[in-house]
Formats: sequence, structure tokens, C-alpha cells
Amino acid sequence: MMGRKETRPLTSVQGSTTLIASDAVVTGDISFSGNLDVEGRVVGSITSAEGKESMLRVMEGGQVEGSIHVPSAMVNGAVKGDIHSAERLELSDKAEVDGDVYYNLIEMAVGCKVNGGLRHVSARVEDLAAQRERRAAEEGQ
Repeated sequence: MMGRKETRPLTSVQGSTTLIASDAVVTGDISFSGNLDVEGRVVGSITSAEGKESMLRVMEGGQVEGSIHVPSAMVNGAVKGDIHSAERLELSDKAEVDGDVYYNLIEMAVGCKVNGGLRHVSARVEDLAAQRERRAAEEGQ
């Protein structure tokens, strides 16, 4: 197919992997780099370390109650909070998101549920929005 870039499934990034096991409950905000696999429950926000390659995976049965700010994520569990994915987000068939989703690239499987809005964001989109606001301000003067 011309003009269509083939994508590959999200796997892991280089670096260590932190696992929150299925019986674990973590209360508090998490900041990480490398890979974070959530099979248990996190009550708090999850943020990747600035400038580091990071990937979050919320596995089937995993739960996050808080906002997520990461470059890349694969969700096949439940998220109650907004998701901000700067690069790529994959919502698998068992994913349930109760919050808004801010993404650059998104892949959604049949069966996933999003109770919130979807908003495309990228450096290009943000630049265009800033230009529109400057023009509007200049025309208003």
C-alpha cells in the first residue's frame, strides 16, 4: 500500500523492567525510566523520567487510578485518569480508560473502551495552535 507506514506492535525499550505484580498495590506517584509493567494496582500518577526512553504496559488485570504521562504505553487493563502519550499509545481489546486520552499515534483494538475524549497532540499541532493564537492577538490589536 502506498503512503501507509507499517507499524509494529509495542514491545519494550532498552533498560531495566520494573514489575508491579498482580497481588501488589502501590499507593503514591511513580516516576520511572525503562519499562514499567503493571499487573497489580497503582493508586497515583505514573510519569516517565524526562529525556529517558520509557514504556508503560498496563497488563490485563492491571489497574491505574491516576494520570499517566509517558512517551509510549500499551494498555490492556483499566485506567481511571487521563493518559498523555507523547509518541505512541496502544489500546488492546481489554483496555478500559475512564479519562481523556492525549496521543500522537494511537492504535485501538476492537473491544477497547474509552470513556472520555481523544485529542491528537504533537509538536506540529502545538506549533500551529500557537501561531493561530498569535495571529488572533495581532488582529485584535
